[in-house]
Amino acid sequence: MLLPSIFNDRVFDDFMDGFDDMMSYSPLYGKHGRNLMKTDVRDVNDHYELDIDLPGFKKDEIHAELENGYLTISAQKGVDKDEKDKEGHYIRRERSFGQCARTFYVGDNITEQDVKAKYENGILQLSIPKKDTPKVEAKKMIAIEG
Repeated sequence: MLLPSIFNDRVFDDFMDGFDDMMSYSPLYGKHGRNLMKTDVRDVNDHYELDIDLPGFKKDEIHAELENGYLTISAQKGVDKDEKDKEGHYIRRERSFGQCARTFYVGDNITEQDVKAKYENGILQLSIPKKDTPKVEAKKMIAIEG
C-alpha cells in the first residue's frame, strides 16, 4: 500500500525539497556548488590519503593551512571583470569568482612538515601520517582506611 510521505522517515526531505538548492548556492559554481570539493579518504596502514576534487583551479589558487590540529583546504578563483575580449564584447559570461573551503581534524600531533600534498589533473592528493597520541597515565587510586 502506498502511503503519503508524511508516514515515512523522509517527511522533511519532501518538505525541504528545493531549500537545500537555495542554501548551497555558490557564487563560483552556482547551484552546483555543493558538488565542489568532494573528498575521498582512505586509511592506508600508517597514514591517511585524501583525494579532493578541485576542477578548474590552478595550483597557486589552492591553499592548505594547519592550525590547532585542523587542516583547512581552500581554493579561490577570480575572473577579470573587463567586459571586452580580443574581438569585442562578451555576449554571455557564466564563469565567475569565489572561494570554497573544507576543514578536517587531523590531530594536534601533526605538523606542516608531516603533510604531503600534490595537485594534478584537478585533484589535490594529501598524505597525512597517523601519529599516536601520547598516552595519559591511568590514575592509580590509593585506598583510604578508616
